[in-house]
Amino acid sequence: MSNRVWRTLSAFNPSTRLWTPASPRNAQNRCTQKLSLTSWNIDGFSPRAVSRSKLILGHILADAPDIIFLQEVTRDVRASLLGDERVRRAFLTTDAEDQTSFAQVPFATMTLLSRDRFACNQDLQQGDEEKFMFRRVFRMSLPSKYRRDALCVDVTAQDTMFRLINVHFDSLGDTLQYRAQQMHILADLLREPGCGGGIIAGDFNAISPEDAALIDKNGLVDAWVALHGATNGATWSVGVERRDGLRSRRLDKVAMLGLKAEEMEILRPGRIKVPTPGDKFLEIPWSDHCGLRCTFTV
Repeated sequence: MSNRVWRTLSAFNPSTRLWTPASPRNAQNRCTQKLSLTSWNIDGFSPRAVSRSKLILGHILADAPDIIFLQEVTRDVRASLLGDERVRRAFLTTDAEDQTSFAQVPFATMTLLSRDRFACNQDLQQGDEEKFMFRRVFRMSLPSKYRRDALCVDVTAQDTMFRLINVHFDSLGDTLQYRAQQMHILADLLREPGCGGGIIAGDFNAISPEDAALIDKNGLVDAWVALHGATNGATWSVGVERRDGLRSRRLDKVAMLGLKAEEMEILRPGRIKVPTPGDKFLEIPWSDHCGLRCTFTV
């Protein structure tokens, strides 16, 4: 399709100290294990984005996730992530080849896959048949007021391809029509010929009552609702007194097709000090969003 821009995953080469494109694997595999996903909107607009992203990354890595979805990644944060030795050593990552995805937008999404759980040709070794195989990466442009897209990674397990889709839907109340279109398009992506389903996760910006029905309307499973029911689950502006009076909301979600949610939890951000006029400091959260950690079976 013309609205797909083909990208790649990259693996860090310690010999050359460079990120190099990871070649897809077509080998047979027999993995039936669970996978863990952590998704977090790291808040690109608040002060000290790089410092905050490092704290968020450390919090995420403490749980050793298999998949990391990040939203609102700025150019500076991208550079920080690609320079982090923990990322270089342990992950395949999108958007290491260039900054194309960050052109003409204030921030973008990035996806990281654990090299312990996902195989590419750079990691040829005994035991790779127990890993999930990386196939391809693309960004799909979406109807959007803010130039939002879907970052898709195709992987295989037991000869079945499934999709990992990292999203940041349109913001604010006047863009419900875009979010409805975005959800419909992505649900169709999980049903394409040759695709056995997958996961859509990230910032759904679900701010209106109509947003609450979009996952079910498109025949997908809302992982939080499946595991915890429709109550609670707020991920945005949690535990913060806002001047605009807005209440906390469940903006961040995980939707599935052909997968089974096993566990899911909300990850609360810590706090960081930022300087203010008069040589004083103000404590702010690492992000205005909480993270989500979800374990699922393919």
